[in-house]
Amino acid sequence: MKISAGTAARTICLALALINQLLTVFGKKVIPFADDDIYTVVSAVFTIGASAAAWWKNNSFTEAARTADELLKIEKQQRKAEKKKEG
Repeated sequence: MKISAGTAARTICLALALINQLLTVFGKKVIPFADDDIYTVVSAVFTIGASAAAWWKNNSFTEAARTADELLKIEKQQRKAEKKKEG
C-alpha cells in the first residue's frame, strides 16, 4: 500500500495537533513547534525516505540489467501461474 506524501503530512500534523490538545487538557506544556518547524521536519523525513527508496531500489541503467529485469519479471509471472494451477 502506497501512501501519498500529502496524506502522510496531514496525518502527522493531525497527530501533533491531537497530542498538543491532550497536553493542554492535562495542564502540560504544549509542543513548542511552529508550522514552519513541522513543515521542515516532515519535508526532511520524506526527503530521507525518498532518498533511501531510490538508493535501495534496483536501478537498471545498462541494457544487460534491463534485460535481466525483464527475464526476472517473466520468471515471476510463470511461477505465479504455476502456483495458481496447483492451488
